[in-house]
Amino acid sequence: MNKTVDLKNKRIIASTHEKLGQKNRMNQTYTDVNDIFYKAEQTASFLTGSEVIREAIKRASVGTSVAYPITPQSEAAALIGEIYAEGYLDEYFRGESEFAVMGQCAGAAFGGHRVFTTTAGPGTLRAMENFPMWAGARLPIQVCVTCRGVNSPLSIQPDTLEMYYLLETGMLVWHAETAQDLFDFILKGFIVAEQPDVHVPIAVCCDGFFVTHTKDTVELPPLDLTLTPYDPYRNPQPVMDMETSPFRMMRDPFVMKSNYISYATHASWQQEIRSAVERSRKHTIPLLDGLIDEQNTDREILIVASGTAVSQSREAIRLLEEDGVKVGLVKIKTIRPFPTEEIKRVTKNAKHIFVPEFNVTGWLAREIKSIIPDNERVYEGPHVCGGMTLPCEVIVEQIKIHLGMETEKLRM
Repeated sequence: MNKTVDLKNKRIIASTHEKLGQKNRMNQTYTDVNDIFYKAEQTASFLTGSEVIREAIKRASVGTSVAYPITPQSEAAALIGEIYAEGYLDEYFRGESEFAVMGQCAGAAFGGHRVFTTTAGPGTLRAMENFPMWAGARLPIQVCVTCRGVNSPLSIQPDTLEMYYLLETGMLVWHAETAQDLFDFILKGFIVAEQPDVHVPIAVCCDGFFVTHTKDTVELPPLDLTLTPYDPYRNPQPVMDMETSPFRMMRDPFVMKSNYISYATHASWQQEIRSAVERSRKHTIPLLDGLIDEQNTDREILIVASGTAVSQSREAIRLLEEDGVKVGLVKIKTIRPFPTEEIKRVTKNAKHIFVPEFNVTGWLAREIKSIIPDNERVYEGPHVCGGMTLPCEVIVEQIKIHLGMETEKLRM
């Protein structure tokens, strides 16, 4: 399944996987990802984000999915159980906790399966210890994080704070704005994460309820096409099988030592995982058509956002233009790897940069401020938290106030 990348035309050249063109037990044809998205006829369907997850997994040649219910991902996990019963997965079961689920996913990945699971909010935090373990063990597991509040008092509404905790786990982290993004990112995420020079886990994140529980029009490829299956022997490390022991986990573990070799090994391995995340760029750019989308970025005022904050920003820009205020938009699709050079380029002429977010910390604004010169140009917000909505009118108001324009105070 070796691939080469044609950067000029922004696509991954067709794979030569040995099963390409063969059929699976569901009579689906193993098909190159480029043909699934760029050659096959797409059909519009009106689906919730949870139903979109089901449709993506039907076409993803997933071997194992492990589930544990927590709102708002419970419906997606249940729907995956239904398609397991139909025959689209080899293994599916419910774990005894979110922590257990992620350990069981690791076992399936060590065994050579393509693995998918879902989580949200407090479940993400309970599972957190496993994520850097996945990365360090080079397990290309995909977890769909349907973001929600994590704090007490309890909130099940959208909040992207848990993404902040994921940023330094060694995982790829992508953020879907829409149900269409979610479908595309799930399938394309497997392809990128499983590349031999990447081979780390990926978190495909979306904003709970805004994406998972609302219906949207999504273009789907035919159901008789599916991704080529995961080939565990493309792992950059020895594969766990009856002939090769998984020395990365079991042979004379360095954690038992206290010497220079131990320290050097751990330090170099952490650097290697981060390098793997950076190497994913060349695979991600062709499949996602870049790490960002940009619109009118030559303007002095820009909004930079990810997830559904992008959707709210689009409407805010329309309202601002009615008042003669011209604003450009930057949509960030991947948080890890972070589009550092792209952000530097599109913001170089901006005088005011606004970063609306659905979390209390403003972590995306921090990321942007850390990489661009003259970062006092970055306005951290508006941002809301605890599941509050972020009306486009609030974005408009905050931009006008920051620019010293008169505005009618919103009643909150």
